[in-house]
Amino acid sequence: MRKLLAIGFKKKSKRILFLASGRGSNFEKAVETLRKKKLPMEILGLLTDNPKAKAIEIAKKLKIPIYLVSYADFTDKVGYHDAFLQKARELAPDLVVACGYMRILKPEFVKAFAFKILNIHPSLLPAFPGLDAQKQALEYGAKVTGCTVHFIEEGVDTGPVILQKSIEIKPEWGVIELSRAILAEEHKLLPTAIQLFCENKLKIKGRKVEILK
Repeated sequence: MRKLLAIGFKKKSKRILFLASGRGSNFEKAVETLRKKKLPMEILGLLTDNPKAKAIEIAKKLKIPIYLVSYADFTDKVGYHDAFLQKARELAPDLVVACGYMRILKPEFVKAFAFKILNIHPSLLPAFPGLDAQKQALEYGAKVTGCTVHFIEEGVDTGPVILQKSIEIKPEWGVIELSRAILAEEHKLLPTAIQLFCENKLKIKGRKVEILK
């Protein structure tokens, strides 16, 4: 069993690094929400593997530094993961936020930032992990699904759950409608989890995350 861990306690101002590969809507909403709250944080930048990611344009608009380690530039994919980790280490974040980063972080990365990586996933984990979670839920015939913010471990979507929000699936919904409904909740859930981390309100004991008052 893990020891009781107080998460994010070493510095008053938390240094946050965002990871994204695609459209970056969670990245955008999280930054906008957190800036309004004026939390004790510093946004180090966006680290992306995709030079065509829409998240890059969002980072430019929000005046956030952009760091690109392009997956396509590496024939040796081990080299890509090494370079991605090296760049993250250079930036020395207190918290890494994966919001639409479409590659599995290697064990070396997870160990380097143990219990300092948050991920947002469009299901109520442990149900429907991995890709196409909304489609999985519909095909299974689930009546309720939702979204989860969790700490990343070495498994796929297996880390300790921080926050969850449930959504009742309407009979007439397809993947597009369900995805839209879940995304609206993700936009609220992710910045809330980041805020809790920045305010030193998260503790882990075993698989449980305790939210302090």
